Amino acid sequence: MKKEKIQIVEDDPSILTGLEDLLSGEGYAVCTATDGSEALRVYEREKPTLILLDIMIPEKSGFDVCREIRKKDARTPILMLTAKGQEVDKVVGLKLGADDYIVKPFGINELLARIRAHLRRSCAVPPEKKVTPIVFADVQIDPLSYRGRKGEKAFSVTARELALLRFLIDHEGDVVERFTLLEAVWGIRYEGTTRTLDQHIAKLRRKIEDDPSKPRFIQTVYSLGYRFHSGSGSG
Repeated sequence: MKKEKIQIVEDDPSILTGLEDLLSGEGYAVCTATDGSEALRVYEREKPTLILLDIMIPEKSGFDVCREIRKKDARTPILMLTAKGQEVDKVVGLKLGADDYIVKPFGINELLARIRAHLRRSCAVPPEKKVTPIVFADVQIDPLSYRGRKGEKAFSVTARELALLRFLIDHEGDVVERFTLLEAVWGIRYEGTTRTLDQHIAKLRRKIEDDPSKPRFIQTVYSLGYRFHSGSGSG
C-alpha cells in the first residue's frame, strides 16, 4: 500500500527534524523544504498528499507558497504553522486557500489528529459526490475541475470549500451548528474558536452570493450556525 506523503516546510532545523522523525515514525512518507522557493520545487517533484507549511520562511513566505500552489491545486490539504498570537496571519492564510492552521507550540497528539482528519476528509467524499455538479440559481460548480461560474463570473473553489458547500446543500433548510460543520467537514471536533469555519464561509459567500454582506444562499443563524437555501431569503 502506497504511503501518504507529507511535505514539511519549516526553516527551524530542530522543529523540522522533530516533525520529520514524528511523521516518519507514524508511517508517513516525508519530504522537506526549508524555504519558499525550495518548497515549490519539492511540491512539484513529490506531489505530496498534505502540506505542513510554516508562514515565516525565507525566499518566499508561506503565504506566497500557498497562493502559488492554490493556482493549480485546489485539493491538497495545506495546514499552516503560525506563531502564537498571529491572528492576522491565520486569517490571511485561510483567505489564500489554506485548509487549517496550527499554532506553535503545538501538542503532538493535536498535530497528528489534525493531519489524520484532513487526510481522511480529503479522501472521504463518495465517488458520485465527486462528479455530480453543484447547480443552484445562477451558480454552477464542476467538482472535477474545482471551477465554477456565477452568471458570467468564473471562480475556483478549494476541496474544503466544496465539501462545506455540499454538506450545507445536503442539509438545505436545516440550521447546522458551527461545531457540527467543523466535525463533518474537517473531521475533528474543535475546541474554542470557529474562525476557521467562518473564514471559509466568508470566502464562499464572496464567490456565490450577489451581495456577500446580505447572503441569500448561506444564511447566518445568530449564535447557532448556518443554513442553506437555494431560493430567496435573508441572512
